[in-house]
Amino acid sequence: MKRKKFYSQNTTENRKSIDKKRYQIALENSNVGLWDYDVISGNVFYSKESKEILGYKDHELSNSVIQWNKRVHPEDLEHYFKDFKAHINGSIETYRNEHRILCCDGNYKWILDKGKVVEADSNGKPTRIIGTHTDITYRKKKEEQSERYLELITSQNQRLHNFTHIVSHNLKTHIGNFKNILEFLEDTNSEEEEKELQNHLKTISRALTSTIIDLDDIISIKSKSNSKELAARVNIFDCAEKIVDSLEIDIAHNAIEVYNSIRKDDFINVNPAYLESILYNLISNGIKYKSDKRNAKVILQSVHTKTELKILIGDNGIGINIEKYKKQLFEIYQTFHGTHREDSRGVGLYITKTQMEALGGRIDVESKLDEGTTFILTFKKQKAL
Repeated sequence: MKRKKFYSQNTTENRKSIDKKRYQIALENSNVGLWDYDVISGNVFYSKESKEILGYKDHELSNSVIQWNKRVHPEDLEHYFKDFKAHINGSIETYRNEHRILCCDGNYKWILDKGKVVEADSNGKPTRIIGTHTDITYRKKKEEQSERYLELITSQNQRLHNFTHIVSHNLKTHIGNFKNILEFLEDTNSEEEEKELQNHLKTISRALTSTIIDLDDIISIKSKSNSKELAARVNIFDCAEKIVDSLEIDIAHNAIEVYNSIRKDDFINVNPAYLESILYNLISNGIKYKSDKRNAKVILQSVHTKTELKILIGDNGIGINIEKYKKQLFEIYQTFHGTHREDSRGVGLYITKTQMEALGGRIDVESKLDEGTTFILTFKKQKAL
């Protein structure tokens, strides 16, 4: 006869205690926080792991729904509440939401918040929900980085496509012109006409040389984008002064006032040649496209934000129709002032933008017709050497 085994209450409690301890160890080792929400009372329990994610010790954060809700990033609040209510209402089987949460140090972390109804009343309304908090900040940063890389590659591919199209179009144009002139030369019997055609050949040759130089400059800039040549500590005020001095004759000839209001203690780690080229192009543009209706001015200044250093080059010249030319503004061989100047080849702003990108910065422009133009060079702030 088999004996029946009887387990004491202590044995059952011991097993429950062991299971609870195992569960707790598993949570601690996985860095996953636990929350337990009592729908009826509105109270919620947050495990110490959930609080540690926010940088708090267990006793420093009370077990209140408000404590978590008020820390959710304002941009994420709508979806946060929407997803939770959808689960409460039975629209979705499992609650799942990713949101940013304000931590003890003032920074935000990304949280994967998951939960499921585990108890309900006789009418099927949820009375208890248990869920977890997982810190997914690292994954989110990697996703954002991948998205930026994808955007960068897409943008570079588009630029390469445009660049290839420009090279092909311009070289074909010059070659076609050469071919036509040479055919005319073969058919001509007039010395005067022959001399005129030879002058045309010289003009085409100069244009072809200029195009090749422009394209070579652009290729050179792009090839050095990740080069150590770009790293040098430059005083921005001194760099600007050097450019202003080099343009002294043009400034005097055009009766234009140039004010260098850049802070004298502003430094940046860049390729000096690139920064000089950028400032030269923008300052000389301010001189070139001055207005005859008023005393011409070009003003340089620096502006600091928490994370960025901005260099502003503004003028009160003839301005640009931004609404009309916004998409073409920094494209190669585009001009916008309607002045039909021989020295306006539509290359300067394209090269300037290419150089800014090589330096890890960006260029923006604000302008109004017959009021003036301001170019804004933005660099991320760098730690002092």
